[in-house]
This record gives sequence, structure tokens and C-alpha cells, in this order.
Amino acid sequence: MGFRLGINMGWAVNKYPEPEVWARIVAEDLSLKHVQMVADLINPFWPADYIDDLTRRTERACQAWGITVESIMTSSFTRVNHLFSPDRRAREFWLEWFKRLLRIGARLGARNGGSHFGIVTFATYNNPEARAEALANGVRAWQELTRCAAQLGMRELIFEPMSVPREFATTIEDTQELLDLVNADAAVPLRLCLDVGHAPHPTQRDPYRWIVALAPLAPCIHLQQTTLNVSRHAPFTPENNADGLISREKVMDAVIRSGATDALFAFEIAHREHWDQESRIIADLRASVDYWRPLLPD
Repeated sequence: MGFRLGINMGWAVNKYPEPEVWARIVAEDLSLKHVQMVADLINPFWPADYIDDLTRRTERACQAWGITVESIMTSSFTRVNHLFSPDRRAREFWLEWFKRLLRIGARLGARNGGSHFGIVTFATYNNPEARAEALANGVRAWQELTRCAAQLGMRELIFEPMSVPREFATTIEDTQELLDLVNADAAVPLRLCLDVGHAPHPTQRDPYRWIVALAPLAPCIHLQQTTLNVSRHAPFTPENNADGLISREKVMDAVIRSGATDALFAFEIAHREHWDQESRIIADLRASVDYWRPLLPD
């Protein structure tokens, strides 16, 4: 499919949750046509009839504005233990929750869906036996989800390397190991949602190293402006770009050097609930699009 510029929909949560509103903003104000839907906008825990109604509204709004839903992902409010909960019953209902999430995504036309790989508690992490058991359970759950994704016609599942060891995939090598473990018995491949601002390990904080090593395995790449040692999820405004770590030219050079040829570059930008930020959301997102568009003209 080549390279496409789009946006992760986390920016709209509790600010622009109505499909008819955010679809117009994405297409008209931001001039984007590709989105990554998030579970905070259509949560599988909600009643089935409401999910059905909201999904239909989302389908209609995307069709009206020419928007493609490429992916579906967990978001801020759903960044919890999931498949790595120490409670077996919780793991079971989260597995069913993910299957419902994938069904929602497939109905919207998503080619993939996913989350972070998993989060263990401190008690689990500090106990090597418990940590190994949690990993084995999590790998089996992801493999079961690949079978669900295959039945729904999805191309792959994706997970996002995160920030601390409890959340897994904090080094390039650990990330590849997780892929290998799941893909040893997967119905569709497990791939990556690679974030240019996530380079958490003290010896691997160069984001471009991650891109060169892993971009060919990442059908989705999150874009955010940040500084070293922090994941700010800031917009690409001139002020932020002046001292920011992420350069569009360096990112695209690393992607090309990696050999990658297919990816959705999705803005994952967050505005805090501050007086001086609320009114800037759309303008900051538009500035971010303007910054990246010369290198990603679709």
C-alpha cells in the first residue's frame, strides 16, 4: 500500500467523541483520510446494542468524509493489565474483550488491531516464576487472538513496544523475541505499532536505531514530538520542533534504510487538560500535518 499519513484517534477522546464531528475534523480541518480507531471511542465493554449503533454511525461518518479506518487499538483509558492480569478470571474476560474489539475493527474495515503486549504487576515482575508463567499465558492468548483475526479477514495483529520492563518490549531484542514467540504458532502474523518516541532502555534511546531495525515489521508507526528520555506525545509545532528529538527527514531516512515500504504514519498526539492547551488542539494537529505532509504526500 505504500506510506500513508493518518492519525490515532486518542486525541478525540472526551473532546470530540461524536463520529460525525471527528470525521469532519479529520477530513476537512486536517486533510487526512486514514485513522487508527481507539477502544476509548467504541469500548467493547459497552452494551451490544449501543456498540452496534455507534459502529453504524462511525461507518456512515467515515463513508461520508472518505475516511479509511486502517487499524483499531487500545488507548489511554484501556492501558491496563489485560492478558497479563494476575487474576485468571480477568485474563479470560479481557481475552473476550479483545475479540469483540477485533470484531468492531473488522466491521469498520481495519486491516489490523492490537494493544501493548501486556503489563504485569510489580508482584508478578519481581517473581521470576510468576513472570515466566505470565509471559507463557500471554503468548498463548495472543496466538488465540491471531486465530480470531484470521477468521475476521485481518492481515495481522500489532503490539506497541512500551516504556518500562513491566510493560515488555523495552529493547529491540526483547521486541523481536516476543514476535518470534507468538509467531511460532500464529494464524496471522503479529507485527508492531512502532512509536518514534518510545526508545526507553538506557542503552537504546536513539529512536532512529529502533526504526532502522524494526520498521519493516511495523505496518503502523506512531508520530509524536518529544525530547530525550521522555515520551511527550507533543505536536509538531515550530516551537516543539526547535528543541525536539524527532526530525521528519531523519525518520524517513531511517525508514528507507530499514527497507520498509508499507506503513501508516499515525499522529499520536496528546493535549493535557490545561487552560492554554484546550483551544490549540486542532491548530496543533494541523501544524503537525503541515510539517509531515511534504515527505508523506500519499
